[in-house]
Amino acid sequence: MIGMLLLLVVLPQPGLAAQPLVVVATFEGIINPVAAEYLHDAILRAESQHAELLVLQLDTPGGLDISMRSMIKDMTGAQVPIVVYVAPSGGRAASAGVFLTLAAHVAAMAPDTNMGAAHPVAMGGGEMDEVMKAKVENDAVAYIRSIAERRGRNPDWAENAVRKSVSVTSVQAKELKLIDFLAEDLSSLLAVLDGWEVQMGAQKKTVVTKNAQIQEFPMGWRLEALQAISNPNIAYVLMTIGTIGIIAELYNPGAILPGIVGAISLILAFYSLQSLPVNYAGVFLLIFGIVLFILEMTVTSFGLLAIGGIISMVLGSMMLMSQDFPFYQISWTVIVPVVAIAAGFTLLVVGMGVKALRTRSVTGSEGMVGLLGIAKTDLNPTGKIFVHGEIWDAVSEQPIRAGHQIEVTRVHGLQLHVKPVSVQQGGLRHGATI
Repeated sequence: MIGMLLLLVVLPQPGLAAQPLVVVATFEGIINPVAAEYLHDAILRAESQHAELLVLQLDTPGGLDISMRSMIKDMTGAQVPIVVYVAPSGGRAASAGVFLTLAAHVAAMAPDTNMGAAHPVAMGGGEMDEVMKAKVENDAVAYIRSIAERRGRNPDWAENAVRKSVSVTSVQAKELKLIDFLAEDLSSLLAVLDGWEVQMGAQKKTVVTKNAQIQEFPMGWRLEALQAISNPNIAYVLMTIGTIGIIAELYNPGAILPGIVGAISLILAFYSLQSLPVNYAGVFLLIFGIVLFILEMTVTSFGLLAIGGIISMVLGSMMLMSQDFPFYQISWTVIVPVVAIAAGFTLLVVGMGVKALRTRSVTGSEGMVGLLGIAKTDLNPTGKIFVHGEIWDAVSEQPIRAGHQIEVTRVHGLQLHVKPVSVQQGGLRHGATI
């Protein structure tokens, strides 16, 4: 009897099936290595927990081709159905986001969202030559058509998104068979998905989402930090700090801190800039502006070099990003204070460095030059002098009588070269008490 009861407890009862699990990953920003790693980790989580499906809520202006292709490979090889949901309202799936949406097992959009404009652009702000442009465009067209055909979506529109940069609203996307349906929110999305049939390789799977347990999959702190520095404004600030720090270290050797901060900032800036459409003419103008600030400290220009530096930095800031999308642009609320602080800090730090270089040394052999002393014996041309509290061997090109005042002109080993000092001569440092 006891054995029978135990079997009844252990064996699953009819109607008591396990609650389905839905993993939700939310990504907003540029498609870059961070996005690729985030999706890869989300897929591993969904697979390890035998989730019914993975929902990727997406809002992106586009990004790197290599990261996009890595994400699509992960989506294609996933053992769990992946839903790309373009949301929230006002969001978009532009450029690389179009490829990702079309590649999903299920594609959905929230109202008032849009997708499109998938024409490839060159990084660095330069124009590709006609041959290279045709190669890149044709490669992108072939790739997006294969994705659309694989998922049963509109390949002709997909090609136009690449060749002509066309865009559509969420309603138009549904009418053109680019997505499967519209959904107001996540709850509506799961309600529509319940019983949906998904093609998983050679097999079909019926998705069950009724009463599903929703598990959010947030970014870890490391990916959050890397994503934050991929912001154009952050990249701009890091590049400015890095340049100033390196230059400050060069003008103040041994300061150490400016060099460390500058090097770290530049490395982080380079990481950030790799995922942004950077115009390198803007980068050079920024660096040139800081160089002009430095020259202002060493060349008498009556402020012209400083004005030129400000103009150069402002123009460089405006040109730094080579695309007109608002997401890629640097805010004026960042440009103005950064240029002002960069100008002031550079002039201050470099000015201190130049002043230190021009200051007469007061230690070592160089510190002896210019000191006054007393001839202890006649110098004709050699003899003894008293300077800096010590008696030194000295040589003079002019005869000097014992007791006369002398000035050290240079140091050669342990012998000082001196000259006589007239009573009227002033402004010299005294190294002896008379």
